[in-house]
Amino acid sequence: MEITRFNSEMATESRDIWQWDAWQIADAIADGTISSREAVTSCLQRIEASNPRINAFSHVNTESALHAADTADAARASGQKLGPLHGVPVSIKCNIDVLGEPTTNGVVARRDDVARAHSPVVSNLLNSGAVIVGRTNAPAFSFRWFTENDLHGRTLNPWNDELTPGGSSGGAGAAVAAGMCPIAHGNDIAGSIRYPAYACGLAGLRPTAGRIPSFTPSGGDVRTFSSQHFAVQGPIARSVRDLRISLAAMSTRDVRDPDWIPAQLTGDIAKGPIKVALVDDFDGLPLAPEVRAALERAAQWLSEEGYIVERKTPPGLKEALDVWMTIAMTELGLGYAPLIEQYGDDGAREAVRAMYARSGKSTTLEDYIRAFAKRDGLRRQWNAFFEQYPVMLMPTSLQLPFKYGLDLAGDKAMSDIMDEQLPMMAIAALNYPGLSVPTGLHGDVPVGVQIVAGAFREDLCLSAGESIERHACMPRAFG
Repeated sequence: MEITRFNSEMATESRDIWQWDAWQIADAIADGTISSREAVTSCLQRIEASNPRINAFSHVNTESALHAADTADAARASGQKLGPLHGVPVSIKCNIDVLGEPTTNGVVARRDDVARAHSPVVSNLLNSGAVIVGRTNAPAFSFRWFTENDLHGRTLNPWNDELTPGGSSGGAGAAVAAGMCPIAHGNDIAGSIRYPAYACGLAGLRPTAGRIPSFTPSGGDVRTFSSQHFAVQGPIARSVRDLRISLAAMSTRDVRDPDWIPAQLTGDIAKGPIKVALVDDFDGLPLAPEVRAALERAAQWLSEEGYIVERKTPPGLKEALDVWMTIAMTELGLGYAPLIEQYGDDGAREAVRAMYARSGKSTTLEDYIRAFAKRDGLRRQWNAFFEQYPVMLMPTSLQLPFKYGLDLAGDKAMSDIMDEQLPMMAIAALNYPGLSVPTGLHGDVPVGVQIVAGAFREDLCLSAGESIERHACMPRAFG
C-alpha cells in the first residue's frame, strides 16, 4: 500500500487542526508546517467549546499539555529524532494510571487516589511523543456499555443524545467523534473499545492480549485470568491509519507485563486473494436489518477490493460467550463485585446484579475449570478455521447502538443485551484481535461491522478495515 504524505499547508487553509487525523498532525509537526503547541491548543479550544455539553473528558490537562507541547517543539527544533506521535494530542481513560493524577475509574471513593507511576501504555504513548490533553470518562468501575457515573456524570453520544456513546471507553469514543482529540486510549474486556467505536461512528481496535503491555500499578500486583487474557489496551480513532500508528506506539515492551509478547506487527503476506468468512448467523439470535445491511455492504466492498467472501460461521460462538460468562463472572464475584456493591453507584450495582441473574446459578469450581478446557478446545478449532479463512467479517453488535438506560430495564433487557453483544464477548473470551469499523449512518445512528483475524494478526484486520473505509466515506459527527 502506498503511503502519501499530508498536504498540511492546504489543510491549514481549509479547516481547523482539531479536525485533522493524528497522522496528518504528526506529518505537519515533523515538516514544520505547524507546531505541537498549535495542535494542542486547537484541541484544547475544541474541548473547551464542546466538553461542557458532551462530557467526554473528566479532567483536562491544560497547563501540562501546553508545557509538553512546548517541549515537543523544542525537541524538533534541536534536531532530535521524532517518535510516530510526536506532538500529537491524545487522551487517556480514567481507569489506568497517569503519574500525579487520580485514577478515578468513575468512582466517587477514588476521586483522590493519585497514581504514583504511569501504566505501561501511558509510558509508551509518551515515549512516542504524544501529548496527553486529559482523561476520558467511564462508567463506575468501567463495568457497563453505558458511560455515566455519580462522580463525573453522563457522557453524551455526539451523534444522538439519547444513545449511549458505548462503554466502558465511552468518554474516549465521544471525545474522538466530537473532535476533541484525534486518538483516544481505551481498554476492552468485553467490547469496551469496539463498542464505543461502533456507537460513535469510529474505528476501534482490540489487539490480541500480549500485544500491548497492560498493568495498572494502583490496582496492585494480583490480576485474575480475565484481566490478563480477556482485557487489553488499545486505540480509538477516526481513521484506520491512525490505529496503525497508535498500535505501533502502544506496543513497546514493558517488564511489568509478564504476558507481553514481542510479536511482529506484520505477519506473512498471503499468496493470492484472502478468503473472508461472512458471519451473519447467530443460531437464531435476531440481527437488526440495519446491521445485516451493513454486513452485506462491507462484504461487497471487500469483494471489490479483491477479497473472496463466503458465508461461513466459526464453531461455538455461543459457547465462547458462555466461556466469558463463566470465567469473568466467577472472578468478578471473588473480588470486584463486592467493591462495586460497596463503592459503586446504583447503575453499576444494578448492572452487576442483572448480569448474575442471567447465569441463573452459582458457578462451581468444576464449572470454572471446565470453562478453561472449553476455551482451549474452541481456540484450537478457531485456529484451524483461520487457516482456511484468515479474516472474519461479523457484526460488532447484533443491534444498533442502545438507548441510555436499557441495561437498567430489568433482567430480560440485560439478558438480551448480553446476547446482542455476543460478537464482541466471544472474541474477547478466545483472545483474538477485533476491529470495529464504521460503514455509515442509519439516520443519525452510526452502524458498522467487526473484522476479526487470528492471534497477533492485527495487520489483517487493519488492511480489511482500510478497504471498507475507502468505500464507506463515513461522515464525522462534528460540523
